[in-house]
Amino acid sequence: MTNGQSFDPEGVAVIIPALDEEEALPLVLADLGRLALLETTVVVDNGSRDGTARVAAREGARVVSEARRGYGSACLSGIRFVLDRIPGTRIVVFLDADHSDDTALIPDLVAPIRSDSSDLVLGARLRGLAEPGAILFHQRLGNAIACGTISALFGRRYSDLGPFRAVSMAALGRLGMTDTGFGWTVEMQVKAIQVGLRVREIPVPYRTRVGRSKISGTFAGSAKAAFKIGWTVALLRVRSLSLSRESSSATGSRRSAGPREPGS
Repeated sequence: MTNGQSFDPEGVAVIIPALDEEEALPLVLADLGRLALLETTVVVDNGSRDGTARVAAREGARVVSEARRGYGSACLSGIRFVLDRIPGTRIVVFLDADHSDDTALIPDLVAPIRSDSSDLVLGARLRGLAEPGAILFHQRLGNAIACGTISALFGRRYSDLGPFRAVSMAALGRLGMTDTGFGWTVEMQVKAIQVGLRVREIPVPYRTRVGRSKISGTFAGSAKAAFKIGWTVALLRVRSLSLSRESSSATGSRRSAGPREPGS
């Protein structure tokens, strides 16, 4: 693990989607402060009914309000803010607002991108040291099924679809992210395969979240997220096949036309 005291925050922005996380946010932002990242941390309040936005502003983070509900909507809003308001950003880190992700690992996520050996670095929770109860059985099962499906359809084996990740701004532009819900993480990982990004996974610890989960803490919420993830994978595969057929058809048409005779 990189020593946080020697971490250079230049060019790094952090995006944190947040919904009713006033209890956990002070802990997350205090950790980011130790890495001198508060000035470039963007908390995207996704329609909270508590004091999430107030707490984020009080602790020194940038605050963006995104009324359209959805994890992806919040991430997209954060990206737009970074592009418009934090010039010089070369790397974006995404993490959750519930204090489950260990921000001390940010230097380790960022280092391979800075050394130009990776474009996207994923925090792999299931390869790390997760606290007891931090990842429930149905989460592990759903994660395994989704990663297995990606492997079968796209030929790349991931171990996790966790939220904690770093990506270069250049790579983010190539991905063309669009998902507004919980298909966001899987969209990024599938599109990374499709556009040929250099992807690395590193083991990360995972803590029991502060407060009640709006998604994974309930079976209904987990089932809804699992359906969205599965749907996203399937849709991306269909689009990929469609583009491949169109490309093959266009190539075949050019070949069948053959070379033109001089003067024809």
